[in-house]
Amino acid sequence: MPSQSTPTDGAGTGTPLTEEPLEVTRADALAPMFKALGDPVRLRLLSMIASARGGEACVNELTGEFHLSGPTISHHLKVLRQAGLVDSDRRGTWVYYRLIPAALGVMSALLDAGTFLSGG
Repeated sequence: MPSQSTPTDGAGTGTPLTEEPLEVTRADALAPMFKALGDPVRLRLLSMIASARGGEACVNELTGEFHLSGPTISHHLKVLRQAGLVDSDRRGTWVYYRLIPAALGVMSALLDAGTFLSGG
């Protein structure tokens, strides 16, 4: 599978939205991550993967939790992969997914409103 860049590659953690406006290139890099999580199925899939025992979840463990077809779940997982939120690898006939922690770190840093909320 060819290597592809992820939104975290050039995004860095930067500063929170409450400290300075977001630059265009950074917004372009981060928007796919937020867009991917704007769908309830993808948000739930990410949560299931992130909280899975052993740090990864097999696709067959994920599919049974939804009233959706296998191809639909695969599409949602592909969107999460393309957004740089999860990574995967094939083992035999199954695909295992794991969270990319740096992606959540980038999103968290961007949304950190601690200074804003504390009045400091």
